[in-house]
Amino acid sequence: MWQCNACGYVWDGEEAPEQCPKCGAGHAKFTQLDDKAADLIERARYTNSLHMQIYALMEEVMAIAEEGLDDNLDAGCTKIFEQTLVQAEFVQQAIKAELQGHMKKGKWG
Repeated sequence: MWQCNACGYVWDGEEAPEQCPKCGAGHAKFTQLDDKAADLIERARYTNSLHMQIYALMEEVMAIAEEGLDDNLDAGCTKIFEQTLVQAEFVQQAIKAELQGHMKKGKWG
């Protein structure tokens, strides 16, 4: 893995690219990452992928809860669907905050 010193972009490959796809910096602006840094990026990519999968599932959960609210069978059901909406939104907000932290720490790649 190679990292652009100008913008932080991470390139996967045996050699650095001729030009950074993000900022256009030249080949000389790239530094090869050591094994520890590359491993951290790979692990972060995996974890970030899991976060995004959960985020997408919460979208589905919210749609189902909205259907339950529309059905409006009884007060007990409505309460569960309302709580589900609140909790799913909370999980999504927490994921966004965590991913933002990952990006600030360079754990995105």
